[in-house]
Amino acid sequence: MAQVDQWPSATSDAPQSPASTFNGALEKYAFGSPTAMASQVKTAQASTESVEQALTPRVSKRKATQVVAIQTTKRVTRSSSSRSPLPATPTLITVKKEAAETVSVSPSLSSQKRKRPSSSYAPPSKYAHLDNKLVDSLAPNLICVFIGVNPGIRTATAGHAYAHPSNLFWKLLHSSGCTPRRCAPAEDRDLPRLYALGHTNIVTRATKDASELSKEEMDAGVAVLEQKCALHRPESVCIVGKSIWESIWRVRHGKNIKKDEFKYGWQDERMGVVRDGEEAWEGARIFVATSTSGLAATMRPAEKEAVWRVLGEFIERRRAERAAEAVVEA
Repeated sequence: MAQVDQWPSATSDAPQSPASTFNGALEKYAFGSPTAMASQVKTAQASTESVEQALTPRVSKRKATQVVAIQTTKRVTRSSSSRSPLPATPTLITVKKEAAETVSVSPSLSSQKRKRPSSSYAPPSKYAHLDNKLVDSLAPNLICVFIGVNPGIRTATAGHAYAHPSNLFWKLLHSSGCTPRRCAPAEDRDLPRLYALGHTNIVTRATKDASELSKEEMDAGVAVLEQKCALHRPESVCIVGKSIWESIWRVRHGKNIKKDEFKYGWQDERMGVVRDGEEAWEGARIFVATSTSGLAATMRPAEKEAVWRVLGEFIERRRAERAAEAVVEA
């Protein structure tokens, strides 16, 4: 039987034959001296660092091939019959990578959540087919006039203010004390007679929601509001929603209101001021309340109640004072 050559044992002093793998490169590491082996490792590390510096990633619109030097340690075993593996040998491997087209993206932007897009601007022609039946409910010398943004589709077709079931206007009007009971949208035109209250809007045309209006439309409505207040001269006006007050501020001050300048509640300015001689009038006090729209969910119900309650206390007091004055005059 032909004798099969085998690897000598680990303790054998017989010279080793050159390795037949790795194109003979294994011999250089397996049989070299410790000093030579350390030198090879050092050279490989230096080569790796120089290649990495030369291949600093750059943003490019073209596909590029990067040659990356990777230092690895490969352990080669002799054979299944040998119990002693050869020493670990450092190996320098060159790998080609296809770099796809790269786009520079700011981490701060990529980590942000995508916001749900709001409805886009809708020109008047979109809802020109609607029969807008809503009218102002105004009278001279009211305690408060409520100023909304514009009528929604449901409100316009019904012809009554804040007619959509999801709108909290009539609920907040009652819970805050502005009215002694909860009124129905169909009673909107009776508010001046019943409770010395009224309502109007900064924009008259109807849309699905307020986001379909432009800032220019909102700003153009400010002058109309001033005229209505100067004509009917209410004691106060309630701005039903932050966006309305932002438009009034923008028209009056020629700039957007800053975050630290905005506040809910009573403002330092007045609406409808008249400065002409005998007809001079100091204007109506301005109260900014939260939006009552069912789409406005930035504040909790309790927080909205707290804002509206301040106005309700004022209206309750003024209604009681007026009633007392009426008795005295009678």
